[in-house]
Amino acid sequence: MNIFSQYRDEIIAAVNGLVAQSALPAGLDLSRVAVDPPRDPSHGDLSSNAAMVLAKPAGMRPRDLAALIAARLESANGVAAAEIAGPGFINLRLDAAVWRRCLGDILAKGAAYGDSRVGNGKQINVEFVSANPTGPLHVGHARGAVFGDVLAALLDKSGYRVVREYYINDAGEQVDVLARSAYLRYREALGHAIGEIPNGLYPGDYLRPVGKALAAKFGDRWLDAPQSEWLPVLRAFTIDAMMDLIRADLAAFGIHHDVFISERSLVEDGRVDAALEMLAARDLIYRGTLAPPKGKRPDDWEPREQTLFRATAFGDEVDRPLQKSDGSWTYFASDIAYHLDKYQRGSVKLIDVWGADHGGYIQRLKAATEAVTEGKAALDVKICQIVRLMDKGEPIKMSKRAGNFVTLRELIDEVGLGVVRFIMLTRSNDAPLDFDFTKVAEQSRDNPVFYVQYAHARCHSVARMAADAFPEITNGDAADLDLLRDPAEVSLIKLLAQYPRVIEAAAKSHEPHRIAYYLYDLAAAFHGLWTKGREHAGLRFIVDDNRPLTASRLALVRGVRIVIASGLNLMGVVPVEELR
Repeated sequence: MNIFSQYRDEIIAAVNGLVAQSALPAGLDLSRVAVDPPRDPSHGDLSSNAAMVLAKPAGMRPRDLAALIAARLESANGVAAAEIAGPGFINLRLDAAVWRRCLGDILAKGAAYGDSRVGNGKQINVEFVSANPTGPLHVGHARGAVFGDVLAALLDKSGYRVVREYYINDAGEQVDVLARSAYLRYREALGHAIGEIPNGLYPGDYLRPVGKALAAKFGDRWLDAPQSEWLPVLRAFTIDAMMDLIRADLAAFGIHHDVFISERSLVEDGRVDAALEMLAARDLIYRGTLAPPKGKRPDDWEPREQTLFRATAFGDEVDRPLQKSDGSWTYFASDIAYHLDKYQRGSVKLIDVWGADHGGYIQRLKAATEAVTEGKAALDVKICQIVRLMDKGEPIKMSKRAGNFVTLRELIDEVGLGVVRFIMLTRSNDAPLDFDFTKVAEQSRDNPVFYVQYAHARCHSVARMAADAFPEITNGDAADLDLLRDPAEVSLIKLLAQYPRVIEAAAKSHEPHRIAYYLYDLAAAFHGLWTKGREHAGLRFIVDDNRPLTASRLALVRGVRIVIASGLNLMGVVPVEELR
């Protein structure tokens, strides 16, 4: 049960009742009516902006409209009081029984608590990671990988049909460089001295196994052959090897993709040509000359006629080139075909998760997506800012076995999978993130991973102790929830009741970090109640001479455990039952 959606429905019903009585005009747009927790809990349990957003189209003052709506809400099920605050907010106070029913709903639904149908089965495509197939995943990929994976999980839980996708950039110059780098390792595997890896090639040790595999498969066949003969063969072989390595890294990180799409296949299958022909037929492609880029003097710029997309017709700053001087298509041309392909496979909502260095590319691809789908698909690009590795607040460098970066595997081996995934969600994706090895090893509330996992483990510990004291009680089953009357207990239940709203809000806003924030707040509230029990025997979870109250409090503890486990599972973090 989503208590906020439930009472939003009550408010909508109240407004519709006023319309039926001709107290309000028909046709009001109710889409902006929201119900949220008030910023100050002393103002009530729920707060709505209904009167604020409806007053102008209704031709009324907000407080006057709020009074009409509040009068109807007084008789709504579970409403103890409806009050008007400030310029016209409607604050609701609910009967305590409403919150106990919320806890009962959590206990009944278990892992399904927080599931939503807001997505209504609509297909949504989430493309994330999409690292160039030139080496193993590194720390720079970790944040986008977690962000995309958890966003997809949130959308799943919110009722969308999610396609998790990886785009293989295997048609550019970088894969030719990769093939030439693999060729050196191939020569090395055959016993030839290769010296220092030349600048511009990939130096990582991860290509040595590829060189050995090439030697085992081809022997010395390519040693004296011209590059034009061996390059396409080694390129295909090495791309496959790199994608196997990347898939293994993703699996170790707990991530799977439903679809892998090759850029080269789009080009070779004629889908880039077809997409551009569609745009040309609508006069959105032309031959022209661009003005010098900003910061370039005319004498620093050599103008030339190019094939251009009319990106300015869709809000971009300048029109964009589609073809290189050698006649091949630009990355942008391939990306246009790729996003058309996503749409043609059934997704009208497209989410791309990119690294921090791609911000300048957003507007042109949004313009292209709008153009090539004729406005039927919407692209939302999420930029993940950099991750800085720190120790005791100072930047650090780990081993550079891979060449010039810290691999994802090294990071996981150092601190653990769950720690890496959780920490990557402790900041909004558009803010830089410091990953401090000292902090993530601390057992304190300053380490959010430990603090949340400790709350989950403590729930299990309480259940084990209760089983010793009251063997007949099983995790609070069949408990009398009406016994949960202390304000601290009710406050904790209210926080649990926010979980479905947090899920929907995080999914709609594409902000998975909200789950990490919520879990931390829930853990803090639970630890706080446990501490009160240490100070006041009457608030302990296990009351030696009171079996019914113990059963009720164990039900509350079980509710906390269910929600924390659900949130951690969404984040791809395994909840622990004991901390060692």
